[in-house]
Amino acid sequence: MGTEEAETPVNDSFSVTIPAAVGRDVDLEPGDRFRWRVTDDGQLAAELARERHGAADSLDPVDIGETDAVEITESYDWS
Repeated sequence: MGTEEAETPVNDSFSVTIPAAVGRDVDLEPGDRFRWRVTDDGQLAAELARERHGAADSLDPVDIGETDAVEITESYDWS
């Protein structure tokens, strides 16, 4: 990894721009997504969640049978 540290501002809609050098270092592509979380000690952590095309092409479908979402939902204790 070539980028040691980079800083960008947060705009009014809480968006940030990822510096080009950082994007290149992690092979960032349009459509890639981030998972954000705040750690117990207050640090912001971002994890790159790649959704590359064709990643699930080799998976076989699974038949879970018929379901009834209304029946399942009505069985919940909403109190």
